[in-house]
Amino acid sequence: MSIPDYMQCAEDHQTVLVVVQPVGIVPEDEFFRIYKRITSVAQVSIRDSQRNLYIRYRHHYLPENNEWGDFQTHRKVVGLISVTTCGSAKEWPQTSDRFHCQKDVFGATLYDSRLLVFGLQGEIAEQQRTDVAFYPSYDDCPDVEKRVEDFVESIFIVLESKRLDRATDKSGDKIPLLCVPFEKKDFVGLDTDSRHYKKRCQGRMRKHVGDLCLQAGMLQDALVHYHMAVELLRSVNDFLWLGAALEGLCSASVIFHYPGGTAGKASGREPSLAHGQGQAADAGKRHRPGAQEVLIDPGALTANGISADTSSEIGRAKNCLGPEDIIEKYKEAISYYGKYKNAGVIELEACVKAVRVLAIQKRAMEASEFLQNAVYINLGQLSEEEKIQRYSILSELYHLIGFHRKSAFFKRVAAMQCVAPTIPEPGWRACYKLLLETLSGYSLCLDPKDFSKGSHRGWAAVQVRLLHELVYASRRMGNPGLSVRHLSFLLQTMLDLLSDQEKKEVTQSLENYTSKCPGGMEVLTLPDGLKLPPVPLSKLPIVRSVKLLDLPVSLRPHKQKGLLENNMSSKSPFIYSPIIMHTRGEERTKKIEFRWVQGDVCEVQLMVYNPMPFELRVEHMGLLTSGVEFEALPAALSLPAESGLYPVTLVGVPRTAGNINISGYHTSVFGVTSDCLLDGLPSVRTSGCVVEVIPSLPRLQLSTSLPRSAHPLRPSKEELSSSVSVQLFNGETQQLTITLENIGSEDLETLEVTSKTCNTKEKLFGEFLSWDLEEAVSQLPLKPGQSVTLTVNVKVRLDFSGGENLLQDLNDDGISVTGLPISSPLRQVLKPRAETKPLGSESSKTDYNHVKMPVSSYNPGKTRISQLSSATTLISQLLKLHTLFHMLTRPLARMLILSTHTRRDQDTQVEISKHTVSRSLTPDLSHYT
Repeated sequence: MSIPDYMQCAEDHQTVLVVVQPVGIVPEDEFFRIYKRITSVAQVSIRDSQRNLYIRYRHHYLPENNEWGDFQTHRKVVGLISVTTCGSAKEWPQTSDRFHCQKDVFGATLYDSRLLVFGLQGEIAEQQRTDVAFYPSYDDCPDVEKRVEDFVESIFIVLESKRLDRATDKSGDKIPLLCVPFEKKDFVGLDTDSRHYKKRCQGRMRKHVGDLCLQAGMLQDALVHYHMAVELLRSVNDFLWLGAALEGLCSASVIFHYPGGTAGKASGREPSLAHGQGQAADAGKRHRPGAQEVLIDPGALTANGISADTSSEIGRAKNCLGPEDIIEKYKEAISYYGKYKNAGVIELEACVKAVRVLAIQKRAMEASEFLQNAVYINLGQLSEEEKIQRYSILSELYHLIGFHRKSAFFKRVAAMQCVAPTIPEPGWRACYKLLLETLSGYSLCLDPKDFSKGSHRGWAAVQVRLLHELVYASRRMGNPGLSVRHLSFLLQTMLDLLSDQEKKEVTQSLENYTSKCPGGMEVLTLPDGLKLPPVPLSKLPIVRSVKLLDLPVSLRPHKQKGLLENNMSSKSPFIYSPIIMHTRGEERTKKIEFRWVQGDVCEVQLMVYNPMPFELRVEHMGLLTSGVEFEALPAALSLPAESGLYPVTLVGVPRTAGNINISGYHTSVFGVTSDCLLDGLPSVRTSGCVVEVIPSLPRLQLSTSLPRSAHPLRPSKEELSSSVSVQLFNGETQQLTITLENIGSEDLETLEVTSKTCNTKEKLFGEFLSWDLEEAVSQLPLKPGQSVTLTVNVKVRLDFSGGENLLQDLNDDGISVTGLPISSPLRQVLKPRAETKPLGSESSKTDYNHVKMPVSSYNPGKTRISQLSSATTLISQLLKLHTLFHMLTRPLARMLILSTHTRRDQDTQVEISKHTVSRSLTPDLSHYT
């Protein structure tokens, strides 16, 4: 026996082996569909008896293993079920011959056999035969399970007769010597009449009868026969069969102590001895290492033909090993098997059975000793497939006892064996699949979200090596998309653990793969159904903070005070509610106070960092939003190696109104497109991600007929101001022309002009500023692209009092009529006059920049008075100087306010600063010296 059955467990000793095989040409899917129905009959309750017969099915079994049937009866094929397809009566003789040839392969050990024929109809199919069942098709076979049950009962009848025949003590009869295949040549020429030889024969037969009793459901008798066999075989030093008797004793004890089984199946078998229902349910919980337990069911014992005397039950309990004794006997049996080179398979299977028992007992360290012994068992020359199977089973057993890293190690060895150099066609798909199964053992998960939950787990060097092997295996499979996904995962999760050279090598490999297959955010589904989640490269670059920026001053919307107060008063009868404020605390910390406007370019500032030792090129970087339709305008970055925090401004245009949520950003690095969500980046600092987008508003551009002031004003951050200058004498009047152009996409429907006088010490006679809106209002609504002209009359009439302070006033800087903010619900960009400095590149920034608008303040250092000719007399100079004194003033300011409204958004008003015309006169006394 050269190929071990790694799925063996202790309770398999009580099963009978039935082989199910196809005869002739049978579709594979149809065969396994019938095979699944056959194997559903795994346990049959024998009629007229309380015993159960357990069946173990195999669709492939080596005939050479059948030769070990005398050594352990559960290895003997006692039943054969053949499945065939026969389309016509002419094919039937050939099909029948094939069936008989198949029976001859296992003929020496078969108890019974059955042939299931599908597709044959007619006279032959109507014949009533016990060994053949005819069905019209694979879909029309309702009684397959019933026929299998009848077949198993017939096997039980033969099994019971053999048990009774072997168990009956016939005095005077010569007991045959049971042998394993490699022993037959060793007993040639031995003295068969010696006492030593007879004891050997008796001991081996006792052990064989114990096997038959265990299969027949007679656990008590099996325990007695095993103990007797151990004593007889130990006395003659028959170590191989002594090990088999000890293993049989262990198996019977395991079946008694653990009726749920040790194979790890979902549904365990019923106990062979009929316990109470409550006892059977709690058996697995009651037993602990070293515990002894006596379960007595006289009715069941009587049904098995054994006396119900409790003294015999006490004897059975003594024969049954305790949980700790089971392991000791397994060790002893394995040590005896190790004495025989040809018993390596038996030794390996015994180790596997002991490990499964220890796993039930939660004794992991002792189980690892058995597995370590199994690793070094020499089975001769194994094929590559057998090596793969061996390493895979070792991995599963280590996983069963909780040695996950050891399990992953053997799983990886099995994966490497799939692509060994000696294999003509390496199995890269099998290698890749096995490598995936090792991930959990090395604390590795292909979901990047698990790595953001806490500190790194596992050995980083081993994890990096494993990821590189996954990349290579996926490439050899011909799937570069998987290689890109694994390399992206490596960069995202192991970046901090890679050296500078490894970072360069990984990124170069990633660029090579993405040139053939770009990486994206889609979920990759493998053929076996495993799904690989997307891997966003949020560390290339690393984002430290996200800040939403307000619009430029010229584009900021402002609520009208009157409308704001009305709205607030109508919302709630309560003035202040601290409960509401607290319940909305989370929303308040996330929502931004300022507003964005539909159609205007909005900005979000990110502070980024390049962790790579080389220049990082981000081909595309844009915003991810939700709530409203948003057009993101991507940017391209080039960050120096290991740069510090670097500000990056991402822009976009909201196309609809509502609340917009900045949920993250998207990048394209090394050919991999990533969507990085802020919710998945707990280390990113942000002052809020939700901002209100109001409907689009008109945009107004203002220009004046006056030149810019040489000394512009310095308004506050909330004011938009620009200065123009005008020179006037007291009593003089001049017209100021203001041109308003609608450069937006909305109609300008309302225009209002107001003025405000600032504090001044002089008395003002009449109106300083005057205008007529009738002509301008008549042109409303102002369509996009149209303009309207407003004429403002500037008239200076001042009352000069306090002449006694004239000399002190001469030292003043003169009149400076400065501007204060003018309100308008529009936003605007000022065009300078043609004679002023052209804006050039400034106008290209148009609507998005803070623009200062020249409207007021002119403050020349000297009064423009022509120098007098040499013929002018001193008297005329004094007269003019006297007139000049009456023209001196102290600072005076008035404010011109332009406000416009749109019917579509009556509750929104945009303030635009427009400043008053100013006059500044400072005399130059150097001409009057």
